Amino acid sequence: MENKAENKVNEKVSDTMTNPVNKSANEHTPQQIHRGRWKLYLVIAICASPLFFSYLTYYVIKPTGRTNYGTLLDPRLYPMPKLDSQLQGSGAQELDAYKGKWIMLQVSASDCQAACKKSLLNMRQLRLMQGKDMDRIERVLVITDQNPMETSLLREYDGTHVLRADAKNVEAWLPAEQGSTMQDRLYLIDPLGNLMMRYSVDADPYKIKKDLDKLLKASSIG
Repeated sequence: MENKAENKVNEKVSDTMTNPVNKSANEHTPQQIHRGRWKLYLVIAICASPLFFSYLTYYVIKPTGRTNYGTLLDPRLYPMPKLDSQLQGSGAQELDAYKGKWIMLQVSASDCQAACKKSLLNMRQLRLMQGKDMDRIERVLVITDQNPMETSLLREYDGTHVLRADAKNVEAWLPAEQGSTMQDRLYLIDPLGNLMMRYSVDADPYKIKKDLDKLLKASSIG
């Protein structure tokens, strides 16, 4: 009898020791759930880190060993606006008429002084130097007053699209560093219509060409 009673006690002890283990095999404690969530967050962070750091480097840190000659602009900040512009000698025409191609853009008053003329010359030569890719580039001169232009200037730089727009509309769009104006800069617009780079009007055209070479080679549009 004593042996039977002892066996029953041992079975109860065995059950109390075995059942919690079996139960825990099917259920997770709060600590285990917490650790599992952190592991998931860690995996997501590892996968997302290359994108995060590339974004941080491009838009915040700005790598010092850059290969571009011009000043890079964040294209998301400068989408092409409606300028209420007029095509020289014609009717209303917006800058977006040239979307789908790379646009070199110069801004000037109608008298187009020496720096303006040099920029127009550079734009013409830069386009010609692209050879078979020259048709991927358009040249645009935006005039910010209503005074007449020299016909000889228009003939000399034939192929440059001349638009007239209100100076306030243009200034609200084009960025210029402190101490300079938009007339002091040559701007580059991508085929999607976003402003993405600027140069000084007296920038080295051969170095600008290197930037254009890289952009045209890397781009599948325009």
